[in-house]
Amino acid sequence: MTAKEVLAMARENNVQMVDLKFIDLPGTWQHFTVPIEQFGEEVFTSGVGFDGSSIRGFKTINESDMILIPDPGTAFIDPFCEIPTLSLICNVYDPVTDKNYNRDPRFIAQKAESYLKETGIADTSYWGPEAEFFILDHVRFDQSQYAGYYFLDSVEGFWNSGTEMNGHPNLGYRPRYKEGYFPVPPTDTLQNLRTEMVLLLKEMGIAVEAHHHEVATAGQGEIDMKYAPLTRMADQLMMFKYVVKNVAIKHNKTATFMPKPVFQDNGSGMHVHQSLWKEGQPLFFDASGYAGLSELALYYIGGLLKHAPALAAFCSPTTNSFKRLVPGFEAPVNLVYSQRNRSAAIRIPMYSNSPNSKRIEYRPPDPSCNPYLAFAALLMAGIDGIKNKIHPGDPLDKDIYDLPPEEAARISSLPGSLEEAIAALQKDHEFLLQGGVFDEDLINSWIEYKTKREISQIKLRPHPYEFVLYYDI
Repeated sequence: MTAKEVLAMARENNVQMVDLKFIDLPGTWQHFTVPIEQFGEEVFTSGVGFDGSSIRGFKTINESDMILIPDPGTAFIDPFCEIPTLSLICNVYDPVTDKNYNRDPRFIAQKAESYLKETGIADTSYWGPEAEFFILDHVRFDQSQYAGYYFLDSVEGFWNSGTEMNGHPNLGYRPRYKEGYFPVPPTDTLQNLRTEMVLLLKEMGIAVEAHHHEVATAGQGEIDMKYAPLTRMADQLMMFKYVVKNVAIKHNKTATFMPKPVFQDNGSGMHVHQSLWKEGQPLFFDASGYAGLSELALYYIGGLLKHAPALAAFCSPTTNSFKRLVPGFEAPVNLVYSQRNRSAAIRIPMYSNSPNSKRIEYRPPDPSCNPYLAFAALLMAGIDGIKNKIHPGDPLDKDIYDLPPEEAARISSLPGSLEEAIAALQKDHEFLLQGGVFDEDLINSWIEYKTKREISQIKLRPHPYEFVLYYDI
C-alpha cells in the first residue's frame, strides 16, 4: 500500500484520527495520536517528532528528540477506537543523522531480512510463531517495603472446583491441571472470545489458521497465524497481542502473555516455525534427507543449537521465562533436534509431505520476547550455521525425559536463568554483528537493561516462598 492509498483508505472510512504505533526496546507497543487534518502525505517521508528519552531503552534526556516515520504497508483501521482511527506501525529515526535509529527493533528485523538477501543463501524467510496466552478473570499484584504478592483467578481454574461462587451455582466444568488441550464447551468457556479475536485479526489483514484451548487450566489459549516474512510477522505478532488484550478487556477479562503465571501447570511458550526460500522455491526440503530436510536446513539447525544459550537472552528474555523452561512441562530445554518429538528444542513437523510445508520449529521462545529482535537473532544464528556448515549431529527421537542418566548427561541444555542467558550473550554475539544487523550498542543496551531493570531488581526483593521456607528459622 502506498501513502496515497493509505490516505484514500482513511477518506473511505471517515477516519478522524491517526494512531502512530512503534515498539520500545523491551518489546511493548507505544503510541500517540494526531488528527487526520495534521496527517498529510509528507508525513510518510518527513515523519512526526516525539520524546525518545521517555521510551524504555532509547535516548537519554540530552538527546531526546526522535522521529517516527510510518510504514504505509502496515495501515489498518483500529477496531478498538470509538472514533474512526487509522493505525500505522512506524520506524524510528534520528533527526540529527536523518537515518534509522540503531536501537529501533523493527529496523534490526529489516536489516536481518536484507542481510539474508546479501548472503545469496535465500531471498525470503518465513515465520510462524505460536503464541500462547492466558485469559484470566482477576489479577492483583503488589511490591512494597513490607509486602510482595500476586493473586490471579479464573472461572476456568481447576482450583475453583470447590469454591462458593458468590451466590451463583458452581457448575463444575473446568479443565484439570495439564488437561486443557482441546476440550469442547462448556469446559472450554472461551471459544466465542477467541473466535471474536480471530475475526478481528482477519479484518486487520492477518490470516489465521486455527484457534484452540491450550494445555493449562485457567483459560490458556492459542491462535495460530499463517506464516509471513520476518518483519511482517513481527508486526502481526504485535497486532495479535493488541487484539487479544483488548478483546479480553472488552469482556471484563484480562489477558497475559507472561510465560509462567500459574504454578505447577504448563506455561505459555511461542514455538517459532521457520523456513528459507529462494526465487519462490523452498530450501529446507530434500526427500532423501532425515525428516525430509535438506543439508542447508541441517546447517541452519546447527547454527540455532550452537547459539541457543545466547539466543535465550532475546527469545526467553524475562526472569519469568525460566520458570517455564524446566523439564516436565513440555518445556524444550534440551538442545537437540528431532522429527515430531516435542521434548526437543527443535522439532521438524511431519504433518505434510509437501516441499512447501517443510520447516523447522524452534520451541524455546516465549511470547514475552520482542519479536523483531528474537526473529532477527534466530535468522542470524541460522545463517551462521549455513555459512560455517555447522552440522547439528544426529537427531534424537527418544523421549528425552526418560533417557538413562548417563545418556541424558551428554545432552546440552539451555541456560537455567536469565542471568545465565545474558552471560551467554556477552560471550557469544559475534554472529549477530554480521552485516551490521545488530551492533555493540544495541547488545550492550539490552544487557544493561536486563541486568539493571530486571535481574538485579528481582535479586533485591524477598520472595513470598522464602517466608514459607525460612520464617521460623
